Amino acid sequence: MKKILLLTAITGFLAFSGLTAQAQKDPAMNGQKLGVGVEFGLPVGNFGDVYNLGVGGSLVYQVPVATNLNFTASAGYISFKSKEILGFTNSFGTIPVKAGIRYFFAENFYGGGELGAAFSTEDGGKTAFAYAPGIGVEFPVADKAAIDLGVRYEGWSKNSNTRSFVGIRAAFNFGL
Repeated sequence: MKKILLLTAITGFLAFSGLTAQAQKDPAMNGQKLGVGVEFGLPVGNFGDVYNLGVGGSLVYQVPVATNLNFTASAGYISFKSKEILGFTNSFGTIPVKAGIRYFFAENFYGGGELGAAFSTEDGGKTAFAYAPGIGVEFPVADKAAIDLGVRYEGWSKNSNTRSFVGIRAAFNFGL
């Protein structure tokens, strides 16, 4: 938890210390932006043995902190439904809240990572450490607007147990 707070403090300092720079030349890619997206989670490993596709939504805020480098903060909701076992199914929901960076390798292509927490919405549910490295592309569609398509590996770890999935996100980013 201390590492999460330290990372958040460092990235927050960079975001608001006046080091803000334009990350790309295209107007749709410049400045602060907010993305609203739909999420899909494809469980892998032991998690995939028990659960099917997850579906949800998310918000991602970005602010440039250096050339080609954005600070990101995200929050969302995703629900996974179990596979049918002996005629029974169940589901659970989680609210992941993360902060991280997004580096643009080329004008529209990026890689990045986020760290944070995944809060269970179930009664008696617990909070897990969340981490998510990923890649993606932003397609400008208008002045200060872009379609954002990304894929990531996301893991939620608690008590020596990790639930992991391949996350796919399709979003609309608009400049603030």
